[in-house]
Amino acid sequence: MNAPATIAFDENSARQVLLLRAYETADPPDPAWGTEDRDWATRVARASLPDDAAPARFIAERARHAMQRLAPRETGVRAALAARFAGRAWVLVAMLCGFAVGLAVDHIGAAQRINLLAPPIWALVAWNLLVYLALLVAPLRGTGPGRFRRWLRASWQPKGGRWGRHATLARFALDWAKVAAPLDGARAALVLHLGSAALALGVVCSLYVRGLVLDYLAGWESTFLGAEAVHMLLSALLAPASALTAIPVPDAAALAQMQIGPAHPAQASAGPWIHLYAATLGLFVIGPRLLLAGLARLQAWRLQRRLPVMTGDTWFGLWLQARKTLTGTLWLLPHAAPASATAALALQAALDALSQGRARLQAAPPVPYGEEADPAHTTPPPQTAAVLVLVDLASTPEEEVHGRLLQRLSVSAHSARRILLVDEAGYRQRLGDAATALEARRQAWQGLALAHGATLLAVDLGADATALRVALQEALDA
Repeated sequence: MNAPATIAFDENSARQVLLLRAYETADPPDPAWGTEDRDWATRVARASLPDDAAPARFIAERARHAMQRLAPRETGVRAALAARFAGRAWVLVAMLCGFAVGLAVDHIGAAQRINLLAPPIWALVAWNLLVYLALLVAPLRGTGPGRFRRWLRASWQPKGGRWGRHATLARFALDWAKVAAPLDGARAALVLHLGSAALALGVVCSLYVRGLVLDYLAGWESTFLGAEAVHMLLSALLAPASALTAIPVPDAAALAQMQIGPAHPAQASAGPWIHLYAATLGLFVIGPRLLLAGLARLQAWRLQRRLPVMTGDTWFGLWLQARKTLTGTLWLLPHAAPASATAALALQAALDALSQGRARLQAAPPVPYGEEADPAHTTPPPQTAAVLVLVDLASTPEEEVHGRLLQRLSVSAHSARRILLVDEAGYRQRLGDAATALEARRQAWQGLALAHGATLLAVDLGADATALRVALQEALDA
């Protein structure tokens, strides 16, 4: 299965593009942004860019200009555009809170005594190891971020509820939450990793500060473990810290002398153990968390500059195709019956939107049945960019009739694009949305168009104007 098409915008441009899309796809149309506004934004964007500008640049430029009109009119738009991630503030708060908690929770023992088997350091290390394991497993299981990170990420996103009475802005809030989720997730990870590193640093500082002003002694006590088992356990747990600091873990005999009880108070200095525990926190908590914070910051930096936005909907299709200015004449050539006023007006409106007035629609008298090869009916005017052969979907495609007309146009209008325009309006009115019958008719006309090198454009000329613009642009670019 192909991945959905995306375009990467910077964060500000993505926000502006989604805001504009919300206004231009509002149903019913939002009065704050009308047809004249759309045309103005398109004209200004085209005028400010070279003809070969990339699609993403054209869409972003058009949205940027649109905000110049929308923002003064709509308080919600101004608020959405002004919303920014207070990164430094969040990081500072997280680190200060983490450091303070680390200082507060490090009660390493009553009566200035450290129980080697039960300091809070082991709980902190175990928790962080579980977090690292979860981060490794999450991509394999396809799970998202944790609950707290989701809450933190959601706290930075514009809330649809605050705009509950403004459907357009509520729609934007939902769209933006989806698009910005990877970026906000990276930012949430940065805050959480730095907060965790600061917590461990607070514990380390607490160990040393208290060790400077208090005389801490170390020992151990256990109901089930003897000196040999304690030696094996501490040697394994403190091996990395011991290798880093060159401070060995005492042997079993020395540890036996350190066992404490009601009649045997702790007597060994806690200094070497404080160094070992501090190194353990540095190796298993502070260092990895700072590394993960750096990776999260790099990911956020990249996404802030290239945030993927899915472009599979009709609105993006229209403006991706409309980046080039259409010029020249579109010759509307009806067959057997004149074009209805509704069809002509719909085509003219679509052409005006696509060309900004630089192309014109010229309707010809209908080609009489049986005179499809007559040059008097099939010679286009000068500078014709495309010929639209208009037929009704209810008609039956005939090689001797419609095929002859297309064949004649391949000679008389060889430099113009030939489009077989099949109007579905009348057929839909009679049969409704009979999908099977509609598709069968389209396929029949498609076969005729392909046989003569023409492009099929089957649309309801009395329906959605946006869909008509998109379909017409696609046919012209085919």
